[in-house]
Amino acid sequence: MRKLLLALACVALAACSVPPVPDVTYFRLPPPAALPHSDKPLSSLPIEVETFRGEGIYSEQALIYATTPKADALRAYHYQLWSDPPSRALQNRLTEMLRASGISPLVTDRLPASTPALRVHGRIVRFERVPNDAGFVAVVALEIRVDQDQGEPLIERTYSAQVPAADASMVATVAAFGAAIDKDFAAFHVDLAALGGGHGD
Repeated sequence: MRKLLLALACVALAACSVPPVPDVTYFRLPPPAALPHSDKPLSSLPIEVETFRGEGIYSEQALIYATTPKADALRAYHYQLWSDPPSRALQNRLTEMLRASGISPLVTDRLPASTPALRVHGRIVRFERVPNDAGFVAVVALEIRVDQDQGEPLIERTYSAQVPAADASMVATVAAFGAAIDKDFAAFHVDLAALGGGHGD
């Protein structure tokens, strides 16, 4: 009888046990792709890349995912986070890519307001993992504006890219995010380079 009661007690305890909490995982974007390199700076003006704005759920550190291919409902992962908020990661990535491209003698994330410069302002429009028939796709849409000395915008455009993940893993999705971001930034670089000699040369 005692053995039976002990067995029942063990079953009851097992039924009431709380499942283990998953470990929190922080993801870094992969290294950026190189932009075309300019042997001579396309503008003598410095370029300031400001922190991207992320409104609503896009201001959070959690990875965002869509529940349907139409992406009409979005959720945030609780244990899958970016190592840096996307708004800061995008600023750092674009600064690094433009600096390495040689487009300007100085590309930085901070300049005095009184310094003449081309100033890059970005806003996150979409930044989510979306399911499709083949698996998942990373969707990145960024609104980027460039102005000089608070004048009329020289560039004001939304850049959008979708890159399928190689498999269903989160690591593959993060790699797809990096590729989608780099596609957007490559398209922006083309527009920025087209400003060319009319601004500071």
